[in-house]
Amino acid sequence: MATMGRRERLRTETTAEIKSVALELMATGGPGAITLRAIARQIGMTPNALYGYFATRDDLVTALIDDVYTSLADTVDVPVQAAGLDTGSRIRAWAHALRTWALANPEGFRLIYGDAVPGYQPPEGGAAPQAELRFCTGLLTLAAAAWPLAGHLYADSDFHWSDFEPDLLDQVRPSFPDIPPASVALTLRIWAHLHGLISLEVYGHLPARTTLLDKLYDDEITQLLRSLNLDRHPTASGGPDGR
Repeated sequence: MATMGRRERLRTETTAEIKSVALELMATGGPGAITLRAIARQIGMTPNALYGYFATRDDLVTALIDDVYTSLADTVDVPVQAAGLDTGSRIRAWAHALRTWALANPEGFRLIYGDAVPGYQPPEGGAAPQAELRFCTGLLTLAAAAWPLAGHLYADSDFHWSDFEPDLLDQVRPSFPDIPPASVALTLRIWAHLHGLISLEVYGHLPARTTLLDKLYDDEITQLLRSLNLDRHPTASGGPDGR
C-alpha cells in the first residue's frame, strides 16, 4: 500500500481544515460568512496561500457540498442495501439514518437543503451530481419496493412522465424500467414527509415547541408506513415488495 508523502499529507490536512473552518463560519454567521479571506484569517494563512487550495470561493463551496452530500448518501445507502429486512423496516431505518445524519451535521444539512450561499454559482451539472443521484436512486429503490402493496392506494393519482423533470427521469428510469409515474410521485411524498420535520428540527422551530422530538418523528414514520400499507404486511427482503 502506497504511503502518503509529507507534503501530500499536509495538503490533505490543510484542505480538511479549510473546509471545517468554512462550516464553522457558516454556523456562526450564516452562508454569507464563507469567504476565503475570513478562512485564511481564522487558520493563520494569507489569502494568496489559500488560493493554492481553492482558486475561488465557489470552488470551495462546491467541494463542501460534494463532501456533505456524499456523506449523506453514504449514510442512507446502508439501510437501502440492508439484507434480511422487510421494506417497511428498511424505510424506517432510512428515515432514522437521515435524521441522525442531519442532527449530527446541521450546517451540512443547511448547505445542501436550506441556506443558499450568496452569489454562489454551481458548476454545470450541479455541485454533487453523483451523490445526489445515489440519494435519489436509494429512495426510489424503497418506493419501488413498497409499490406492490401501496400502489392500489394511489390508483386515482393522475401522474404522467411529463410531470417530472427530464433530467430526473433520465437518471432514474433506466434502473427502474417497470415503475409507473405515480411511484416517482410517491418517492417525493416519502421524502417530503420526513424532510419537513427534520428541517423544522434543524432550524430550531420544533425544539421550541416540544421536547418529544424522537417520539414525534417516530410516529411520523409509523403514519407514513401506514399510508404505504406496510404496517400490516411485512415481507422478507427479496420478496414481492423487497426487490
